[in-house]
Amino acid sequence: GVRLMESGGGSVQAGESLTLACTSSAGYFFATHGTGWYRRASNGECRIIARRNSDGTTEYGDSVKGRFAISLDRAKNTVYLQMNSLKPEDTGTYYCGSGGELYTSCKFMRELNNWGQGTQVTVSS
Repeated sequence: GVRLMESGGGSVQAGESLTLACTSSAGYFFATHGTGWYRRASNGECRIIARRNSDGTTEYGDSVKGRFAISLDRAKNTVYLQMNSLKPEDTGTYYCGSGGELYTSCKFMRELNNWGQGTQVTVSS
């Protein structure tokens, strides 16, 4: 099966930036599949926060709109999540999911599509 791998998490202060990266096992190309970044918050809620559709269009959740940007580097076959102006409420485990359909729910995405192991982001005030 396809394996996705997130990296780039860490601990930062509010207002700082981080860039997360999602790579895949050999033979899987993000250019032809939609990819989403998901966040499991401290309260356990897990949902999509940014998505890059297979046609290249992007969408963002209200909580990150204007601060986060999802992008694809085709040469590196890597999907990035640039996170700026980080807030304590951005703290959580970030996952990338990719496949035929980008479900809003982490549960469905994990069970029905390709999913990574997650990377922790902690934002201190």
